[in-house]
Amino acid sequence: MAKINLLPWREEKRKELLKEFLVMLGVVALLAVVTIGAVHFYHSQLIEEQKARISFINKHIDEVDKKIVEIKELEKKKESLLSRMRAIESLQRDRPLIVRLFDELVRSMPDGMSITKLTQRGGTITIEGEAQSNARVSSFMRKIEQSDWLQGAKLKVIKEKVVKMKIEGGGDLTETLNSFTLTFGQVLPKSDQEGDDEDEA
Repeated sequence: MAKINLLPWREEKRKELLKEFLVMLGVVALLAVVTIGAVHFYHSQLIEEQKARISFINKHIDEVDKKIVEIKELEKKKESLLSRMRAIESLQRDRPLIVRLFDELVRSMPDGMSITKLTQRGGTITIEGEAQSNARVSSFMRKIEQSDWLQGAKLKVIKEKVVKMKIEGGGDLTETLNSFTLTFGQVLPKSDQEGDDEDEA
């Protein structure tokens, strides 16, 4: 009976299978490298896009910040202009009141009385002066109360002081004066207020 040696065939089959295995392993490794490379490239592209977007947003944020600063500067200028306009309007509105104030003071002030200082804060006027008697101060206060433009006269301080004056003959004349501080308010008469309201309407 003839003997058949199968070892060479098995060896060749084993080598062939090993070769196929190595080829498949190489293909898998290549595919893995390609896949990893593709994923890395894709992520790199995403990162670049995000960087571009962030750069674009930052650029616009800087532009908006500059515009905000400009708007704030314009707001300051606007407020300054409005404040000047309000001051001018107030001066124009109060100009007749100032004239009227001095006119009423001249009319109300009796003889033997003088004003040394006048200050005004809003609608409140404070005057300091001198009078020859308390009766003149009282008369002045009554006339203020009777005025349509002045009201609420309040005497804050009154005190006597002795004043020495030289006369032509060489002697001295002594006179007692009452120094006083008085406050009162300035108002618009009702008829003028109604006229102003009609003008505004």
